[in-house]
Amino acid sequence: MKYGLIAGNGRFPVLALEEARKLGHQVVAIGIKEEASPQIEPLAWKTYWISLGQLSRLIEILKSEAISEVVLAGQVRHVRIFSAIAPDLRLAKLLLSLPRKNTDALIGGVAKALEEEGIHLRDSTFLLKPLLAEEGTMTRRAPSKEEEADIAYGRGIANALAAFDVGQSVVIAERACLAVEAMEGTDAMLRRAASLANGRPLRLVKVSRRRAHMLFDVPVAGPQTIAAMIETGATALAVDAGRTLLLDRRQMLSMADEAGVSVAGYAAEEKE
Repeated sequence: MKYGLIAGNGRFPVLALEEARKLGHQVVAIGIKEEASPQIEPLAWKTYWISLGQLSRLIEILKSEAISEVVLAGQVRHVRIFSAIAPDLRLAKLLLSLPRKNTDALIGGVAKALEEEGIHLRDSTFLLKPLLAEEGTMTRRAPSKEEEADIAYGRGIANALAAFDVGQSVVIAERACLAVEAMEGTDAMLRRAASLANGRPLRLVKVSRRRAHMLFDVPVAGPQTIAAMIETGATALAVDAGRTLLLDRRQMLSMADEAGVSVAGYAAEEKE
């Protein structure tokens, strides 16, 4: 099967391309110049490079390759989406038509534009199902009673915020919410929370958006997440089971075990 893959930053696109090779899929990668790694090139069947605002060029590439199904893999930093974007005419018209200027509205508009051309967005995790977090403890150490209390409190807050485009993670310490993820990302949020914690241990809670699909903006954790947790004194990570990707999973969980960090998956709230 031949697919298109729009590559943003991080390990997600690389891992998706590696898995596609194992499955025998031909994948045409369209790398976003401002975000994607050159590592995608040797893994893809063919690679094109476009700038972030080139919607017409994206559609032109997909149609020229006779691709009808495409995946979004990897992040585009939120600060780039509306501040650093140089839209072509097609995207400029789309941006003017958006009822809200947030990531969900933008990607939804792009998805609609693709559908009008007979190109369908697929679940961004369909090549990486083995990397989805399962329910229960995934490290040697389960969360303590104190950590579980903080996690339960944090999941309540994070799930309430998940309907809004303001990040998908919170940091909790002793049933107090020290930080909510915004455009700075998880690692920077952890460091901000650590500056407010006065030595109290932190708990990191990540949830998925409250929607049925997983076309984009799937929560991700990996070795870098654990490294940031160790740096900031975070002792437990809670994620949505079945809806969070654990990148470089073996290395990630090994790092967590070595540092005594607990990683656990929890049943996600029903999505709209």
